[in-house]
Amino acid sequence: MITRPLLERIFSAASMERWNDCPHPAAFTELGKQGHKMVIAWTLGRGEEDEGRAVDWLTLIEGGIFEFLHRVVVTDIRPPVFHKLMQDHGTREELNEWVSRSLEPELAGLPGRLTKRFREYHRSQTLTPERRILRSAHYLATKWEFGFILHWSAGMYGIERTQQEIESQIEGIDVTAAREMLLAPKFSKLWGFVSLVGQLTFQKRWAQTPRIPQTSVLGHLFFVAVTAYLLSIEIGACPRRVRNNFFGGLFHDLPEILTRDIVSPIKTSVGGLEALIHRYEREAMESRIVPLLPKSWYDELRYYTEEEFTNKTRQEGCEEPVRHQGGIPAELNRDACDPIDGQLIGVCDKLAAYIEASASIHLGVRSQTLEDAKRSLHQRFSRATLYGYPVGQLFDLFT
Repeated sequence: MITRPLLERIFSAASMERWNDCPHPAAFTELGKQGHKMVIAWTLGRGEEDEGRAVDWLTLIEGGIFEFLHRVVVTDIRPPVFHKLMQDHGTREELNEWVSRSLEPELAGLPGRLTKRFREYHRSQTLTPERRILRSAHYLATKWEFGFILHWSAGMYGIERTQQEIESQIEGIDVTAAREMLLAPKFSKLWGFVSLVGQLTFQKRWAQTPRIPQTSVLGHLFFVAVTAYLLSIEIGACPRRVRNNFFGGLFHDLPEILTRDIVSPIKTSVGGLEALIHRYEREAMESRIVPLLPKSWYDELRYYTEEEFTNKTRQEGCEEPVRHQGGIPAELNRDACDPIDGQLIGVCDKLAAYIEASASIHLGVRSQTLEDAKRSLHQRFSRATLYGYPVGQLFDLFT
């Protein structure tokens, strides 16, 4: 069962500010960085597949989540010190064991022996294809952030050393798509996509409402993706369904790069506005985002971003996805049917909003907007179930 401490652990990354010893134009948080990293990991993974190399997507997703949780626990250790510590075999083992023990109560109730897999993942030093992708995605996300930091920190003592450390790490990248982005970023369409998605770190959720901690759209996407993954393994989703639910959560607000975060009351209060916004989002995606990606990737991105809260499968002989109002039928819980639980992603999206409102109210920054949103969301979801799983209890955890 998913617990409040685990959800709080994930959400706490929204308060973890990166580069806090350097001047910067906006707050970079660990939650946002991890969201960017996993978008880049998807990009690199698809690139590897195009080169004929297999990618185990569940291993990639799980590794990304495990690395995130590890970083959240040791957040007080600055990155240069952390990387130095991890180079010493004895220290690395002790640190990893301490992190595993810290997370054990939070992971123990989940299916699939996650605690054991977490410990094994960090004990292993084997550089699998999925680890190579995650390592490259980590460095590319860091490089993107540092581009802003360097502009504002030029002339500051020690900034050149930081730049050298980042560049030395990047030199070890051996993933084809990552190398291409690094060699000629100005001419790389993929780097354009990566940079465009990164801009979601500057878009704030609840932008017109005072709230702490502030969360970016990019950080929100990662929170939704992780909770969608956790719920997927709770309900026994097949591997392809778990992958789709994770990346569906990660990409569900991607069009907001172009439209900004438009709050639900505005969308639903003006007749026809929501449909008009969705039409504009589709047109903007086609004209500005789709051209940055290889054509063979278009279909998957559309599957994740169009009708993002609708349950869908793809069945043989059908050109269009098949929609399922009552959930994915058990007989279609197969990789061959390419299922995605839009309804599940929608619940995770609303749970994220509920926790965002609850956290701010708990910390003393409240408004009528936050109070009304929390009340409305709890009334709507407190008794909800998905495939027999009581998702309403997740909302009750934060009442």
